[in-house]
Amino acid sequence: MTKMKYTIVCLLACVLAFVSCDLERTPLDKFSETDFWTSEDNAELALTGIYRGNILFNSPEYNPTDWWSYGGLLFMEFPSDNAYDRRGTNSNFHKISSGALLANNPYIKNFWENSYAKITRCNRFLEGIGKLSDPAVVKRFTAEARFIRAAQYFYLSQYFKDVPLVTKVLTKDEANNVERTSQAKVIEFVITELTTAAADLPRFKDLKASETGRASQQAALAFLGRTYLAAKMYSEAAAAYKQIIDLGDNAIDPDYQSIFLPGNENSKENIFSMQYLQDLAGNALPQHAFPVKDGGWCLINVAAGLFEAYEFKDGTPFSYESPLYDPSDLGKNRDPRLDYTIYYDGATFKGKTYSCHPDADSSDKVAGGQTTQTGLMMRKYFDEAFAGDLNSYGANIPVIRYAEVLLSYLEAKLEAGDAITQTLLDETINQVRGRKSVQMPSVRETNAALLRPILRNERRVELGMEGIRYWDLLRWEIADQALKGDIYGAPFPGSKRVSKAPDGTLDKYGRWYVNSRSFRKGVDEKWPIPQSEQDINPNLRD
Repeated sequence: MTKMKYTIVCLLACVLAFVSCDLERTPLDKFSETDFWTSEDNAELALTGIYRGNILFNSPEYNPTDWWSYGGLLFMEFPSDNAYDRRGTNSNFHKISSGALLANNPYIKNFWENSYAKITRCNRFLEGIGKLSDPAVVKRFTAEARFIRAAQYFYLSQYFKDVPLVTKVLTKDEANNVERTSQAKVIEFVITELTTAAADLPRFKDLKASETGRASQQAALAFLGRTYLAAKMYSEAAAAYKQIIDLGDNAIDPDYQSIFLPGNENSKENIFSMQYLQDLAGNALPQHAFPVKDGGWCLINVAAGLFEAYEFKDGTPFSYESPLYDPSDLGKNRDPRLDYTIYYDGATFKGKTYSCHPDADSSDKVAGGQTTQTGLMMRKYFDEAFAGDLNSYGANIPVIRYAEVLLSYLEAKLEAGDAITQTLLDETINQVRGRKSVQMPSVRETNAALLRPILRNERRVELGMEGIRYWDLLRWEIADQALKGDIYGAPFPGSKRVSKAPDGTLDKYGRWYVNSRSFRKGVDEKWPIPQSEQDINPNLRD
């Protein structure tokens, strides 16, 4: 594993001249296209540069640099009801879903600029790759570039909606005058590109060890399924996901926790992941997420909403009034995925007890400054034996997992109006719930209306803290319900130090009041095009 990741990192470490600004406003002028397209090695360097984008290695990602980096993917939990950014109201992620989303938000600007920088690289690559002599290499590399470009347009269409659809290298004047394309047309383009790319990409099982982290047929099909789901083309989504299932290359890993750790990060369950390598091309996720006791900044806080979504071990919904609930041990009698994903006061993390109780004499006391603001912290992704540089951790970040494919296939079948049978449940949601390390009771509900909330909750807990919840809320058209109202953290019943809501009320279960969200229906579903882009190009103004 170390050898193959080293190969990738060596490519990533190369200084690529194949870089340009968003929408090609700074045309490439120090590089000979004729000289470059002379070898497969050069083309692979360029393609690797496209995968890498502007992702930072061995340094904290203060701003999102890519949809697939930890700061771009995992931090997208902050606008959702799963998590809370310790920076609070000042957080530009928090503003996205709290009634303060404006065109000058620097994070949406980063997403926009980095997407179009990647798109520009793809366009330049696609215009040059045909000059290579080996048709098999041209076919494979073309498919990868089209996959990456389509993925960028997928994200842009989901959040910004109507965006410029740029499929060729632009001059500066052309870039400054592009017009928006309707979301429907962009999605149509994404579907075409992903369908074509999937046909030409190698299967997951055929990727060589040195190619780990590159796109496979299944990766393209999974993004195609996502695109169809978002467009409410449910029969088509089901068909895309069924192709992945029928290929048989991927499987639910028996060990849930391990697939997020360096030792098993390239499990067959992880269809496509952002690759990191400790000390050479690592991520700074530990620096951002670890508690004070371990030298971290406590930036990533889990919200009570996610904590409460995990069922009791017998399959009954969580309730603070249930006899199965133990306020002194929040993971007791609960779905095992809770403890694989979250830790809390009294739990062990990195070999020591984590103490964040509001009355504790602890450097990690809840809301004690730059400490946890919710009393619930993220365990997922962390090898607790890791003792290296907090800014250069080696765990990959999964972008698409097979568990998502199975749950999405069931959702597509349900929303398409297809019959829900026990066989279908056992082939999808019950595979996910029944993995050896989880073993939650099987779902037996076949009534579509009653199954829908069960499935959505299963998706929430299975994919918790993986950056997909906010998108789910938007496409289900319930963001205005889920992202409105008070945000709470862990329960601390009977504590002397308390946190009351603004109206002076104390939560009856002792939950720690954190903040509030005020998602604006009809407004916040669509991100504004960055003000800096509007200032340059009047065609991008509303």
